[in-house]
Amino acid sequence: MNIPLLDLKAQYRSIRSELLAAVTDVLDSQIYIGGPKVAQLESAIASLSDCAYGVGVSSGTDALLCSLMALGVKPGDEIITSPFTFFATAGCIARMNAKPVFVDIDPATYNLDPAAIQCAITRRTKGIIPVHLFGQMAEMDPIMEIAERHGLFVLEDAAQSLSATYKGRKAGSSGIAGCFSFFPSKNLGAAGDAGMIVTNDESLYHRLVMLRSHGSSPKYYHRYVGGNFRLDPVQAAILLVKLQYLDSWSEGRRRNAARYDQLFAGSEIVPPYRDPDCVSVFNQYVVRVENREEAMSGLKAAGIATEVYYPLPLHLQQCFVDTVPKDLHLPVAEEAARHVLALPIYPELTPEMLDYVGSVLLNACTRQPAAV
Repeated sequence: MNIPLLDLKAQYRSIRSELLAAVTDVLDSQIYIGGPKVAQLESAIASLSDCAYGVGVSSGTDALLCSLMALGVKPGDEIITSPFTFFATAGCIARMNAKPVFVDIDPATYNLDPAAIQCAITRRTKGIIPVHLFGQMAEMDPIMEIAERHGLFVLEDAAQSLSATYKGRKAGSSGIAGCFSFFPSKNLGAAGDAGMIVTNDESLYHRLVMLRSHGSSPKYYHRYVGGNFRLDPVQAAILLVKLQYLDSWSEGRRRNAARYDQLFAGSEIVPPYRDPDCVSVFNQYVVRVENREEAMSGLKAAGIATEVYYPLPLHLQQCFVDTVPKDLHLPVAEEAARHVLALPIYPELTPEMLDYVGSVLLNACTRQPAAV
């Protein structure tokens, strides 16, 4: 049995006619910049996120970059963030000539440890970027309390957590803004790069709208130096079709995660921790295993694809060697990077496929047959 880490073709087959019709509508309209599809998606994602405003942009990376520009981040500013995430989080800080300040993560959730944030604040600290990793939100109450006490902005990197909740609050709605990615592998994925920024701050919203189009308002009159961060209407049309299915897809991922949990109960495989304050959307299902290389080899031999998110924490990346203190040691993130392993979790997986993945992994980790 061959099981990919993500099967986009299975999803596509189920909604192919709707997607083709949506793309044809855009082609027939000949509106390729802005237009009603982009505005409709902005409104829908803002509403889904319990926010007043949505700003469609060209990628999740550009959502972060445009937000930092709008928040007035300057060279030398320090932004506290996670070392255990995709590169864009810290890369956008560095592109602003600001300094990413990495602090350690919670060993259970892999999200930022609020206590570590408090210890990292200096007079140069401008803001905090918590990452809602693998579909589960960070502990936003203590993060927001720290930020308010020190006058810092909180920009949520919610690229992996659209519609996830913390204490009933949606991802992107607690901080000054939230950033989403619609990269094809995300739970809500475009046919290429696309992203969104949500906010409840009206003045920030207007700056974001200008900055995504070279800082202009009206056209040819430039208040800021912005960029070309616009969301394509074709991508917006595709995402509007898929958005109708997002809730059911998320339920499917949670159902699959629950089956994996049952399979791994009592074994040495550590399943994802569920924060009782959160509802996860399981963008990834990430386990911890001691003998990862052996486990991956066993899964590969059985036709099962896996991935390591993430093999090298950001504070150890070569590009940050001159900005990160040489003696910085973040043991939780470093330990996680040695043992995490992502398994297939997409909603199209059948019970038989889930059981097969679980059985193979249990065998690879225990070296003995596992009952399913």
